[in-house]
Amino acid sequence: MSEAPAPLLEVRNLRVEFNTRRGTLVAIDDVSFDIAPGEVLGVVGESGAGKSITGTAIIGLLEPPGRIAGGEIRLAGERIDNLPAEAMRRIRGRRIGAIFQDPLTSLNPLYTVGRQIVETIQTHLPMNAAEARTRAIDLLREVGIPAAERRIDHYPHQFSGGMRQRVVIALALCANPRLIIADEPTTALDVSIQAQIIQLLKKLCREHGTAVMLVTHDMGVIAETADRVAVMYAGRLAEIGPVQAVIHQPQHPYTAGLMGSIPAIGQEVERLPQIEGSMPRLNAIPKGCAFNPRCPKVFDRCREERPDLLPAGATRAACWLHAKQMEPQINADERR
Repeated sequence: MSEAPAPLLEVRNLRVEFNTRRGTLVAIDDVSFDIAPGEVLGVVGESGAGKSITGTAIIGLLEPPGRIAGGEIRLAGERIDNLPAEAMRRIRGRRIGAIFQDPLTSLNPLYTVGRQIVETIQTHLPMNAAEARTRAIDLLREVGIPAAERRIDHYPHQFSGGMRQRVVIALALCANPRLIIADEPTTALDVSIQAQIIQLLKKLCREHGTAVMLVTHDMGVIAETADRVAVMYAGRLAEIGPVQAVIHQPQHPYTAGLMGSIPAIGQEVERLPQIEGSMPRLNAIPKGCAFNPRCPKVFDRCREERPDLLPAGATRAACWLHAKQMEPQINADERR
């Protein structure tokens, strides 16, 4: 049996804080995960769960007053969370690419897309202008932009939303990065364009061995694209595991609630199930498990102690239902 490849990205006990006048808010609290080369890790959760901030911390773009207050981030074994800004800027683009939700914020409206891609290539790779332009045309072709030789001299406003997002992906791929952080890359696009962008991301992983951290709230995109999925809630991981296991046999009550709220084709129901309540504010995260006020399976320990990730079937879930001492009770309940 071949050994699993060494992780390309390792996040260990990451903690992100925001210092405000009212005190310190913890946005990411003790989050750990790996991504292997060629793997897509989907990161899901409600708005405010900490998905985007995790990605922003990895690429070194946290804006003050946000800061990494603890933990480590390693890329191919090298620690990157404590690098000076200039060293991190060289890594960003060269070894880590980023695709953001709104392509218009990633592209300068005053320059042609060709100029922007060529400048990025020349910043990171030893190429002259002619070589960089040839590579830019090849990249535009690879991401599915027709007539790339002509379109390279067009401005961002001359492209549709889906085509702009393809340009952003080409921009992210300029220097053959090993890791791509994709933050809601399909949200603003219609379904047919979404499918094309998903296929493109999968192709990159397959052909280039690129690792992708895909941040989204769309479980359909996760099911189509990801190998594993991490479910976040209130700045922590609620569950992490293979995508099919998390979708079909969720082990955390929050994950089960998320999956239950997705309509099934051919199923007729009056109302979709929903998770009562809302995500707690950062300054009002409850004691114990952060999900306990909304959890249908809550018991005393949940209100007092915060669980770490525990083995739970094919996944790992931060839920006391999976603590060893709970198993006899759960088995007894199942027999009844």
